[in-house]
Amino acid sequence: MLISTLPVRVYYEDTDAGGVVYYANYMKFFERGRTECLREINVEQDALLEKHIAFMVKKVEMDCIKSARFNQLLSVKTEVESYRKASLVFKQQIFNESGELLCQASTLIACVNLQKMKPTAIPAEIIEVMTSAR
Repeated sequence: MLISTLPVRVYYEDTDAGGVVYYANYMKFFERGRTECLREINVEQDALLEKHIAFMVKKVEMDCIKSARFNQLLSVKTEVESYRKASLVFKQQIFNESGELLCQASTLIACVNLQKMKPTAIPAEIIEVMTSAR
């Protein structure tokens, strides 16, 4: 299924006083990875918002294995692991330049109708493109 890799540089603002990436910033890196993964198949979230559809995080399981540090170049690997009618599960990993696994997460994303604030089916054209990608 769909797999994407995004390079991310660790900036000073991403770290704590010791130059180590603050744990919440891994979530930001994962968010960027999911956005770029969808963008690679021409799914733009602003276009979805115009249709009153949004992808919202429902659940995250994250495991921090090793620390990323200031100025490192990281790779955020994003994979659509599975999907259902109104949700996606993304499996994501962050690696350093040496290929060491630093952090991993599984994120359940719900497709929501913003006017009703209720789950809605993922548009068929997204499912079609996603399943045929890579």
